[in-house]
Amino acid sequence: MTTSQPGHLDAWPGHSRPGVSRRERDSLSRECRQPTGSMAFEKQSGVFLHVSSLPGPDGIGTLGAPAETFVDFLATAEQSLWQTCPIGPTDPDVGNSPYSAYSARAGNPLFIDLDALVDRGWLADLDRPGFDEREVEYDRVDAFKQEALRDAFAGFEADAEPAAKTDFETYCGEAGDWLEEYALFRALNDRFDGEWVEWPAEAKHRDPDALDRYREELAEEIRFRKFLQWVFETQWQALRSYADDRGVSLVGDMPIYVGTNSADVWANPELFKLDEDLEPAYVAGVPPDEFSETGQLWGMPVYDWAAHAEDEYEWWLQRFEGLLDRFDVFRIDHFKGFESFYQIPADHDTAVDGEWVTGPGEALFQTVEAELGELPIIVEDLGHITEETRALRDAFEFPGMSVAAMADWCDPSQGHHPASYTENTVAYASTHDTDTVPGWYASLSDAQRECLHDVVDGNSDDPHWNIVETIWASEAVLTLVQCQDLLGLGTAHRFNFPGTAEGNWEWRVLPSELTDDVAERLAAVSRRTDRA
Repeated sequence: MTTSQPGHLDAWPGHSRPGVSRRERDSLSRECRQPTGSMAFEKQSGVFLHVSSLPGPDGIGTLGAPAETFVDFLATAEQSLWQTCPIGPTDPDVGNSPYSAYSARAGNPLFIDLDALVDRGWLADLDRPGFDEREVEYDRVDAFKQEALRDAFAGFEADAEPAAKTDFETYCGEAGDWLEEYALFRALNDRFDGEWVEWPAEAKHRDPDALDRYREELAEEIRFRKFLQWVFETQWQALRSYADDRGVSLVGDMPIYVGTNSADVWANPELFKLDEDLEPAYVAGVPPDEFSETGQLWGMPVYDWAAHAEDEYEWWLQRFEGLLDRFDVFRIDHFKGFESFYQIPADHDTAVDGEWVTGPGEALFQTVEAELGELPIIVEDLGHITEETRALRDAFEFPGMSVAAMADWCDPSQGHHPASYTENTVAYASTHDTDTVPGWYASLSDAQRECLHDVVDGNSDDPHWNIVETIWASEAVLTLVQCQDLLGLGTAHRFNFPGTAEGNWEWRVLPSELTDDVAERLAAVSRRTDRA
């Protein structure tokens, strides 16, 4: 792969920067075919930190100076990857999880940088309340930012220069149906103050005459929702260019499922297994295992894959295209669900009585690849993975994941042990769903700790740095570390506790913690392991 800077992923073959249509991309990709998977990646490394976790004055990370400062930190640390969680608009009713958003395509307006709107003259100087620097106070942040964003919209409507309004109208015209549906969905959600399955029948069942009437009645709110997406996209692409100029590639995350209370399900009910009242007939989850006697009940509706195939996977094509417009690489969460998925009757309280159902398999990825070119994908293949799932992964040479904090350090053949990593591995020290490395290390048994000490490399008395150096020195093509691990932070700083509904997705890094000393220490490890 050619690179614009050492260790940097340039625009993927056939996937130029935004503004190129899918058909143009497809034509280009056929001329620029390269192998998929690890053979198209260079050996490199980076840091996992969600946008919400950035420092900044708004109580939550934003796409302006806070994000640019973190890119500068990565560049100083000689890292070429920045991975985030999904960046969609989160729903407070499901704990603001980025994995169950209002839309699979929209961006989270809470990430909009308000100072940039002040600079454009659409928003007066801000009188910010004091926010917790360590945790996102979602209720307070949402109230503050919603008021500020509505003021900015009013300022835009009254005073924006003609070029800005032309850019906005052009964006709305080119975004496609997803923006129209999302903006109307959010306007109706506000009107009826609840999930769409509880709306009046005419709105719930998408009566055409009723929707036309709502579009007229809610025109200003719909335009406001479109404005937020335009601002988000403008700021995101500016950040992507800033990162690109500094040799940093953005790594995204795609949840396989979408939330029930999303524009995607409301606008496309035929693509999901719903009952006659448009409520989920089946929901996603996983069966009982050694960690849970009753399994996990995730609650998202499962796909009607026959309907997707009949539509030639158009919804998925648009979803993948949206990811390619924002990210250089992206991870697919719960990749197994494309091979086979576990569905549970929606009226059940546990996942005990679910069943495995065959997924789309190779057909989906063959269709997407034929239309969009080879895909820069990492697959989450953790947990109980079958030979069929591995075969699907390997058919497209997608690199899979290994996590040091899940390793049996006494068994070098175990998949998470660094000795087993191959060039088609993406290795993590820990993930957003695990304990931090210091927290995990503190809980190790004496036997595991002794085995670990026989394996790890490093020039430090700090276990977390030795773990980083060990996976950096491995054969894995890509390696990533959570920001908390770089800082030596324990269990109290976890980002998510799976199976819990509250207190997640709130952690933030303090501005005083992203020091030049930390950056130089990571750079030194990367230089020693040929990842700088």
